[in-house]
Amino acid sequence: MNSRFPIRKILILAANPQSTSRLRLDEEVRGIQRSLQLSQERDRFALTSEWAVRTEDLMQLLVSHSPHIVHFLGHGTGEHGLVLEDGRGRSQLVPTRALSRLFQQVTSVECVLLNACYSDTQAQAISQFVSCVVGMNQPIGDPAAVCFARGFYTALGGSRSYEAAYEMGRTAIELEGIREGATPVLRTRAGRVVDDGLRPRSALGDRERGQDAGRVFISYRDEGVDKALAQTLYEAFVAAGYGAFMAAASIQLGEKWRDRIATELRQCDYFVLLLSPLSATSEMVTEEVKQARSLRDRRADGYPMILPIRVQFPLSDPLNYELRGYLQQIQQREWHSEADTAALIEELMTLMAERAASGERQQKKQEEQQEKQRENLSATQRDIWIEREDLQAAQLASEASVEPGVGLVESVDRPPLPVAEPELQREPGGAVQFKTGLYVARPPTETDCFAEIEQPGALIRIKAPRQMGKTSLMARILSHAREQGYQTVPISFQRADSRLFNDLDLLLKWFCSQVGRRLKKLSDLEDYWVGFGSKDKCNAYFEECLLEELDVPLVLALDEVDMVFPHPAVADDFFALVRSWYESARYGDFGSELWEKLRLVMVHSTEAYVPLNINQSPFNVGTNIELEEFDLAQVQDLAGRYELSAIASYAEALMALVGGHPYLIRKALYHLRREDMTLNALAEMAATESGIYSDHLRRHLYVLRDYPVLAESFRQVVSKSRPIEIDAEASFKLESMGLVRLSGNEASPRCEVYREYFRDHLEG
Repeated sequence: MNSRFPIRKILILAANPQSTSRLRLDEEVRGIQRSLQLSQERDRFALTSEWAVRTEDLMQLLVSHSPHIVHFLGHGTGEHGLVLEDGRGRSQLVPTRALSRLFQQVTSVECVLLNACYSDTQAQAISQFVSCVVGMNQPIGDPAAVCFARGFYTALGGSRSYEAAYEMGRTAIELEGIREGATPVLRTRAGRVVDDGLRPRSALGDRERGQDAGRVFISYRDEGVDKALAQTLYEAFVAAGYGAFMAAASIQLGEKWRDRIATELRQCDYFVLLLSPLSATSEMVTEEVKQARSLRDRRADGYPMILPIRVQFPLSDPLNYELRGYLQQIQQREWHSEADTAALIEELMTLMAERAASGERQQKKQEEQQEKQRENLSATQRDIWIEREDLQAAQLASEASVEPGVGLVESVDRPPLPVAEPELQREPGGAVQFKTGLYVARPPTETDCFAEIEQPGALIRIKAPRQMGKTSLMARILSHAREQGYQTVPISFQRADSRLFNDLDLLLKWFCSQVGRRLKKLSDLEDYWVGFGSKDKCNAYFEECLLEELDVPLVLALDEVDMVFPHPAVADDFFALVRSWYESARYGDFGSELWEKLRLVMVHSTEAYVPLNINQSPFNVGTNIELEEFDLAQVQDLAGRYELSAIASYAEALMALVGGHPYLIRKALYHLRREDMTLNALAEMAATESGIYSDHLRRHLYVLRDYPVLAESFRQVVSKSRPIEIDAEASFKLESMGLVRLSGNEASPRCEVYREYFRDHLEG
């Protein structure tokens, strides 16, 4: 400990504006006070707490107190700054540049703790002028924030260094079983990252060299040619000095596979994705791609670099809906046979070596080049460019099998994709006859939606757990709307860059651009995007530029809106704007006839409720559609479409195994039709790692391990042979995930497969 000052002054700055979610700041401060009071060196610290800090207070407080340690408690927004209060208790951002200049001038400060979400951006800037700065590389929950502060000051009160205190803070998080120990990042004045909690630094750009040339995560399906190619690549990477990971070779007997996979994903520099017909239908592969893309989007250096390889899987063959979104604008390579292996390895090695030498990210460079090319195109050429990008992203099997606005026509000979295929990527083309061979109607849901979308100012909200058919229903609503002559614009929030969800202005501008592009009004957007008030600008663009020019209703289909939920500051404003449009059409006076033209379909997964407070609900207006499981008659009907009429009598046995879950039923029928297995064999293997549902079950387990309290509640449910009563919040969230069925206050597993699998895999 630096002893230049006999008394260490700690200044706590707390801000929790009215418009932001409530934080347990008082508990964090109490934890800090108690940690110091119990320490041997408690007399060496003077603690001052300032609450409801305004931007105008910041300079005065730092200058008057001349603290050695500054601890900020509250909200952060990444690159846009920390959230303080204005004179009326509302949110006001402190820009990163201004904050760093302030610390440049307050020379007494030795250490800054920014206990706020996404505050690593500010930590990087401040570390130019302060010896040690701790920021957060992602959102941090209240329990983790409190634990980190308690551990940090416990160590500091024991005469430990700032670096040792940082390590103690992370340890305190992990001791509580909270999986956020990798969130805090410590940066020094020299620019050194003591431990970013994401991965060991390797020789890439300004990162420190480790023992490996870089770390490679190989994502693949552990079968057939996928496994053989993964093994060959693994051996080549190891021989070249890379730290390589593939599950079959790297995970030891008895090791917790979920924790190891999560750790390797956080640490990897390169994510090599082997895309085959098998892996394209794997839920765990999709989950790994999702995690890799999320890590890449939130890191300043853009790593891990995602490298997709098509393994005997033509570029024209479809990916599931989620994979298409995660891999958009990322170049893919094809591998046809062993003859291509040597060239593929050489290309990968060359690519990695170039990145290590130059520190440049080819993916970002390609995106910038594409954007520059797009800006130089004429309006007509731009539309052609956009259409070409959309067609590539959709990965359509062939023009013969796809009609505009219809999406992929399902086939009994094609394994069901884990995510439904709406037509979201391609511009709708007039009224078409919607048809699909395996879509099972759930009366009166479809007819109710068709009737509602014809009503002025309609708002339809479709919600259900994953894989229940939400986007398929949405596609049918769009088709019906086009048959009425309406304009339709589908928008997937999965296509929005993650940085947009931290800035309302950026998100609304992106949203307007998606609609304006489809309606050939994109060139007018900049004229409206001036001045203040993001919602006002968006509102004016829709009202004056879009709706006034339309002679027919406009149907907006918003898919994956649950991607907005984890960002409450933005979500509150976005959904308030949507609600205002609905109310303008239904209850407004002046201008209501314009808003009556706007019809909205909003689709979200109830699994998004997992990280949310039970009382939070983004919607409470419009028509609510909650998709239910198939009933016995629907399962029998679907079995007939799979040409399995002889097995219709076994529908009850199949439903006892997996309930009426649409995707799980279809997956079983697909394999039964192919005669891969009998119904008895299916039942025997269904809940095992060798069964056809292993990916589905492992993905749920992967998610549950992030929420220990939720996992423990579910363990109690599956361990009992009868329904039991559990915590109300846990039962709500488990039902939202589709894992339990509620009867009053009592919960039971949704199906027998869930009971058997999770009884064996959730620890007691």
